[in-house]
Amino acid sequence: MTEKYEGFLKEHRAEHLEEMKTFLRIPSVSALSEHKEDMKRAAEWLVDSLKAAGLENVKLMPTASNPIVYADWLHADSDKTVLVYGHYDVQPVDPLHLWQTPPFEPDIRDEKIYARGASDDKGQVFMHIKAVEALLQTEGKLPVNIKFCIEGEEEVGSPTLEPFVAENKDLLAADVLVISDTPMLERGKPAICYGLRGLCAMQIDVYGAKGDLHSGIYGGGVANPLHALSSILASLHNADGRVAVDGFYDKVVPLTEEERQAYRELNYDEGAVKQELNVSELYGEAGYSFLERTWTRPTLEINGLYGGFQGEGTKTVLPAEAHAKLSCRLVADQEPDDILNAVEAHIHAHTPPGVRVTVTRTDKGRPFQMPYDHPVIQAAMTAYEKAYEVKPALTRMGGSIPIVEGFGRLLAVPVVLMGFGLPGENFHAPNEHFHLENFDKGLLTICAYLKELAHTEWN
Repeated sequence: MTEKYEGFLKEHRAEHLEEMKTFLRIPSVSALSEHKEDMKRAAEWLVDSLKAAGLENVKLMPTASNPIVYADWLHADSDKTVLVYGHYDVQPVDPLHLWQTPPFEPDIRDEKIYARGASDDKGQVFMHIKAVEALLQTEGKLPVNIKFCIEGEEEVGSPTLEPFVAENKDLLAADVLVISDTPMLERGKPAICYGLRGLCAMQIDVYGAKGDLHSGIYGGGVANPLHALSSILASLHNADGRVAVDGFYDKVVPLTEEERQAYRELNYDEGAVKQELNVSELYGEAGYSFLERTWTRPTLEINGLYGGFQGEGTKTVLPAEAHAKLSCRLVADQEPDDILNAVEAHIHAHTPPGVRVTVTRTDKGRPFQMPYDHPVIQAAMTAYEKAYEVKPALTRMGGSIPIVEGFGRLLAVPVVLMGFGLPGENFHAPNEHFHLENFDKGLLTICAYLKELAHTEWN
């Protein structure tokens, strides 16, 4: 049976796309202070859009940085309340010359909309607003109560969001949190993500002599910080790809055979990954598939390595210092501080004589995992199947959204990650885009999900 909201969404599609373009034109780059006013403009645009959709109590809520946008509609016959989280900030656009069209001038080509934020996360936030509008316009009410919490600092680590949530628990109280900021498996294959890896990061600084030294006079007689750093970094992994830090795996929850079988049944094409990335082999911890390595196993990566002479030609010096940036992806039940402590202890234990090492800790966020048989996830599977006419996959994701775990912990609420982007849509890269096929089907999925939740029971 065709639902009333389906006709409304089809009839107003062109209008909705023009509205989304207006939102995407605002260069709300949270990482760059020059866009501070644009951040405010984007938040104010959301306020207007939420009000126009029929939401109530719409307001900008100040934080130490960019404002959070709140709205609600609390008149449902059901006693269930859904909290929708998203973010209106976007990544920087560099390198600009690689964009085929300007990043803040949205362009529709081949049924894809190209612009920074089209997929991550403005387009998906906008879909939730329009789904609510469609239900209110066609049915006069919503099947469940709903609240929106849309922030402007996700792309810089959400530094003010967790304190905001902690201070506003009553305002944000809900029965389920819904987030659309994760990818589908591939085109035509929707996915519900029930696990995210956590994150911790650090910088290593290695210092030798008081200044750069002539390699002819001092080479072989004074420790070279680049040699020392290379030795430290080489000690972090075994030959089979396993992290060699004592205690690194102590709290890792092992994969169940049921999960491993489910991943095998996805028939993931590792050969296609090699071809897409132009690498001869995939690499990682022995005994695990590519999906298992990237979804369910922790990692320790070198993200940056620098020191010494970088210019053209040769400069025969022993550099005075060398530097590296490291990050770890964590899985349940690893704690960021435990891992940082273990890695730092390993670094100091493997520091060669003649140099001094300092370790500076930077980002950190806990991993997140939900039981995939939870009723709110099962209801999401039903909604996806109605819109896409295929059963969605249950997946984990290798990336990190630290605030997901924070929301779940602070509000004691189940979290459903139901994204509509595709892995190849270049979020965080030039030519970011969003497939309009998933804009259309995603709207139907969200509407169906809200209706499913109205008659779903959970604690």
